[in-house]
Amino acid sequence: MVESGKYTLIFTSKFLRYLLNIIGTYECKVDSKGRLMFPVAYKSQLSEILSQGFVIKRSIFRNCLELYPVPEWSAESARINKLNRFRKKNVDFIRKFMAGVKTVELDSTGRMLIPKDLFNFAGLSKDIVMASVVNKIEIWDKAEYEKAVTYDPEEFADLAEEVMGDMDVEPNE
Repeated sequence: MVESGKYTLIFTSKFLRYLLNIIGTYECKVDSKGRLMFPVAYKSQLSEILSQGFVIKRSIFRNCLELYPVPEWSAESARINKLNRFRKKNVDFIRKFMAGVKTVELDSTGRMLIPKDLFNFAGLSKDIVMASVVNKIEIWDKAEYEKAVTYDPEEFADLAEEVMGDMDVEPNE
């Protein structure tokens, strides 16, 4: 494993890949055609893979969208592809997970078009938020994002302890 700031390079017996660490939350405006100007900070963080485009899909847990850089989508779909398709629940999961999945690219001016069906699914309006979630970017309606990230500090402390408290992590790892 080699870390370079933007990426962590992972060497495995089967492949070599970058693990992205996207950082930032940005408010954006969507025009009447469903296009948004992709944040410059994301462009610079993703400069090495930007030309490969993105995959956009519905979120599983919330009414927002998930934007995967293509290398991250490839890794995610490889995990999904390992599911046994002779199990009905796996096929049902794959169908729902892949519902509405589309590829998107930035145009020559740095805009990205959000497909209409996905725009409607997420209940997006003119004001949206793009928020990094480690290796992908969530796209939220601004009002819904504010509700999703508002929390009681004590409840969050309990959640943090429950989720992260049992992790066996070495210092400086």
